[in-house]
Amino acid sequence: MSSSTVDPSDPVFDLHRGGKLAVASTVPLSTREDLSLAYTPGVARVCEAIAAEPALVDDYTWVSHAVAVVTDGSAVLGLGNIGPRAALPVMEGKAVLFKQFAGVDAVPVCLDTQDTEEIIATVRALAPSFGGINLEDISAPRCFEIERRLDEALPIPVFHDDQHGTAIVVLAALRNAAALLNRKLGDLRVVLSGAGAAGVAVTHMLVAGGVDPAAVVVCDSRGIIHAGRADLTPTKAALAELTNADGRTGDVTAALRGADVLIGVSGGQIPAEAVAGMAPGGIIFALANPTPEVHPEVAGRYAAVVATGRSDYPNQINNVLAFPGVFKGALAARATRVTDGMKVAAADAIAQVVADDLSAAAIVPSPLDPRVAPAVAEAVAEAARRDGVTRS
Repeated sequence: MSSSTVDPSDPVFDLHRGGKLAVASTVPLSTREDLSLAYTPGVARVCEAIAAEPALVDDYTWVSHAVAVVTDGSAVLGLGNIGPRAALPVMEGKAVLFKQFAGVDAVPVCLDTQDTEEIIATVRALAPSFGGINLEDISAPRCFEIERRLDEALPIPVFHDDQHGTAIVVLAALRNAAALLNRKLGDLRVVLSGAGAAGVAVTHMLVAGGVDPAAVVVCDSRGIIHAGRADLTPTKAALAELTNADGRTGDVTAALRGADVLIGVSGGQIPAEAVAGMAPGGIIFALANPTPEVHPEVAGRYAAVVATGRSDYPNQINNVLAFPGVFKGALAARATRVTDGMKVAAADAIAQVVADDLSAAAIVPSPLDPRVAPAVAEAVAEAARRDGVTRS
């Protein structure tokens, strides 16, 4: 089928033709005996055993290594609300990354609804087929409630990657940047530009990792979030309570005066004059993709360490450093949820992979580094057992 939106000379379309996923059998089906073991009548014995002892589903089905990648297509990459069908190539890509980096089998589930209650009910109904739920590209603020309620309702890990994957890698990168500059996390003044899903999660992750919440200032499109603002959502009101102990007001320029760290997760542009007001020798993570909040060349004039969300600059803050290993570890430990301790452990593991070879251009591993996912998985599984959230 031809289309004016498809460029036949573009190799991207060739790669995606027919999709990026397929189902493969793990058992032989060459003989009548193979068939009788894999399907009827043999399969009935396994079904009866699981019916009598439901926990056996972990041992005798794929749930021990299977994740649903669930979206409603409402906040896809930099594309926005493009709906479930247009979101499917991204979810397929996510599933490919799960398999390639952690050996986890992931299934894209693109829901044709953006109603919070319908999404929650649908995922709850699908959950017995999977060992974990990866929520993806669901817009804020709905994503907060959807994740919270599913986490409460389901006995398996629920993880909204746009929030926590980003937050984990940011904490890992900030740990190493601070170490490189001989600074302590608790001494840093941090400004976050963006109070959506990623901004909220990054704030909480940094605090869990050792950043002083009193020294954190979060900005949204209307400026600094502070307790005196009357336009705050409940989520932003909670941020105002947690952060900005000095009660700063004004725009992002005011927030950045004297700041040590800028973390951009908003997509909005920050002028060079604002960045110039930061303390010298600081850290800038401008993570909007494809256009960072501060161009890396501009950021490099004012900061000692710069990171982006792009692959064509050093220090790419890429969620693939986190989510494959997080789920591999959670599934291996048969965790019932993903705790803050597991997230911090994941960040520490990512940071440690390159801790002995730090430089201003290498504060996080390459997304293709094969050491990352196993290290994260081991750390996450250990933290799950330590936090007492395992089924075995």
